[in-house]
Amino acid sequence: MQKIALAAIATLLLVSAPLAGETEWQEVVPGVKLRLVSAGVVKPDGTALFGLEIEMPDNTKTYWRVPGETGLPTELDLTGSRGVKSAEIVWPHPEVDTSSGYVDFAYFGNTLLPITVATDDPHGTLSISAMLGICSEICLPAQASFTLALTDAEPDRPNGLRIKQALAEAPIAWNEGEEPIGDVQYRPEDKALAVWVDDKTVDVSTLIVATQTGTPLFGVPQKSPQEGLVLLPILTKTENSDLEGKHVQVSFMTGMGAFALSRTIGSGPASN
Repeated sequence: MQKIALAAIATLLLVSAPLAGETEWQEVVPGVKLRLVSAGVVKPDGTALFGLEIEMPDNTKTYWRVPGETGLPTELDLTGSRGVKSAEIVWPHPEVDTSSGYVDFAYFGNTLLPITVATDDPHGTLSISAMLGICSEICLPAQASFTLALTDAEPDRPNGLRIKQALAEAPIAWNEGEEPIGDVQYRPEDKALAVWVDDKTVDVSTLIVATQTGTPLFGVPQKSPQEGLVLLPILTKTENSDLEGKHVQVSFMTGMGAFALSRTIGSGPASN
């Protein structure tokens, strides 16, 4: 009987313990938990896949790299890592949220943010401190710290698959023939960017234009009476000279998934 009891306890501990490819959950605000997950393997090119997993109610959100008018961007601090040269979030395409009366770029409900890690020692560890904004009825900053080995005894295939599925939601370069986005130009009379769009391909409601820094901030796309033209209002004060020549990323959803294109803002009236 004693052997059976010990075996049962060992089995229970095995089931309840976190897998090698994931940390324990940490509750960061009431009803919201975070953990770090890993594919458990360093590829021959020195890269590894991790993910910041967020468990939260469907009416609760966190934010894209450009959070919008009210949110806080997610930031990672790698202090304490060993064998890690860099770690970057690969951002899935967010939702354009105006439910609060402001424009935010957000993720609702359970979310996994993929993290690509460049290493110079496959036997090292990734230690991250994550800071992010969490919003439902009120908005709160949240912080949690995690540590995982870069390499496990065996690859964590279930977590690796989930991370790859999240990666598939990130915009990729357009490679489907003629690009569905034309010129991006500043229209001072409209205080907006003018973007030429093939709306037979692009879901215009998902169109997001952003600089690398997020400044200035561009708003929700609005169809112009002129066919193929979409206007995005400028939500922060700027001058024409501040916009001309700026590089922006134009990301959007299609029936084939999320894509992104680079454009340089021109001046004067937009033309197709």
